[in-house]
Amino acid sequence: MNAPRLFQPLDVGGLVLANRIVIAPMCQYSAVDGCMTDWHIIHLGHLALSGAALLTIEATAVVPEGRISYADVGLWDDACEQAMARVLAAIRAHSPMPIAIQLAHAGRKASTNPPWLGGAQLAPDAQGGWQTVSPSSLGFAATDNAPMALDEAGLVRVRDAFSAAARRAARIGLDAIQVHCAHGYLLHEFLSPLSNQRTDRYGGSLENRMRFPLEVFAAVREAFPADRPVTVRLSGTDWVNGGWDVEQTVAFSRLLEAHGCAAIHVSSGGLDPRQQILIGPSYQVPLARAVRSAVGIPVVAVGLITSFEQAESIVATGDADLVALARTILYDPRWPWHAAAHLGASVHAPKPYLRAQPQQYRHLFDVSQVAGRCDAR
Repeated sequence: MNAPRLFQPLDVGGLVLANRIVIAPMCQYSAVDGCMTDWHIIHLGHLALSGAALLTIEATAVVPEGRISYADVGLWDDACEQAMARVLAAIRAHSPMPIAIQLAHAGRKASTNPPWLGGAQLAPDAQGGWQTVSPSSLGFAATDNAPMALDEAGLVRVRDAFSAAARRAARIGLDAIQVHCAHGYLLHEFLSPLSNQRTDRYGGSLENRMRFPLEVFAAVREAFPADRPVTVRLSGTDWVNGGWDVEQTVAFSRLLEAHGCAAIHVSSGGLDPRQQILIGPSYQVPLARAVRSAVGIPVVAVGLITSFEQAESIVATGDADLVALARTILYDPRWPWHAAAHLGASVHAPKPYLRAQPQQYRHLFDVSQVAGRCDAR
């Protein structure tokens, strides 16, 4: 009998994934001066034992001012690189799961407190704050400090920083890169006419608004080894009239594919506080479906995907090629185990955890392969 579609392998730009479940990047606000800490070993380490096919490191700033908050991870210097290499070594000693990184710049949404301290933006002269940058001098919220519009030299610095971070990612052995063009951060700010009101070649028309994100993607793709994939995360819509929408997302996705993008991860929103999102199970799947129908590369769906049948249906019907889990897998770090048991498939499990299987699944488990149907209920 064929395995459920959710548990069939998939080649993404030369990286073969064991199944169609990937772990989305999730900010932890637990770094010190951009450097990962022991928390990241615990957090990423236990997710690396989940049975998913790919683990993605949280939004990682390519420059200090590109962090969402002062407690965000970075990859802009040797100290950041060494700290991340230490975390990766600890995880890889116990898990074969491929690991990707999301490279990012927070743009005008930078310089904030961590969420549990309210998440408000910090003024440039406040402790832990700095001057933000954006395509145009338009703040995310009316009360925010206005960002500085990037000039041509600033664009070059940002593009070069993405390239340098990609080289560092390659040096420490990361398996893939995701370029963050979603959730209202810098590259999304260039894409949306709500945040990009430039009058030069980087603003105005759709072609111009896509120019800088495409330049950044090309720089990352050139800096990262050709046999490892570079993917992109997009917001499929701003959920605001007159903003970035699914038609523009499709046009951009086609260009990304032509430039060598290996996969598109479709999320939404985050650019404008006026957004009106009708949230419910699979609420972003129609956006992924629109992109999937327009490109020939894998597409990832994300957003309130919580049930096993729901995830299987998304990939089995062709709405997307993979599903990404975030809050779902924080709540249940063994979700892929439980999905495999429920759907009659198998996932990788570490040897010390093999005895976690209930008796009714033991006949389905091949200990010699260190993989099987797992359920820790």
